[in-house]
Amino acid sequence: MITLAHYLTLGAILFCIAVAGVFINRKNVIVLLMAIELMLLAVNTNFIAFSRWLGDPSGQVFVFFILTVAAAEAAIGLAILVVLFRNRATINVTEIDSMKG
Repeated sequence: MITLAHYLTLGAILFCIAVAGVFINRKNVIVLLMAIELMLLAVNTNFIAFSRWLGDPSGQVFVFFILTVAAAEAAIGLAILVVLFRNRATINVTEIDSMKG
């Protein structure tokens, strides 16, 4: 039987992996976006676990809103990355952070 503690442990492990991905790899923007998406997935796992444990469907409804925002964020983020790559021929964070007129 899978308990609440199993879901919370899974969410904590996913969140720690995402934080490690952000801190270890600060050069590739795509990996940074994937780490942020993994953080949102960990939070969604906790929302669903608590919603199921409390018997209240409002947490599951909130997850749908988070997934919608995450999908929009991913689409807009990738579109911005495509434009940056076309203009500067790189997606390296250290080369993108300088503003050139």
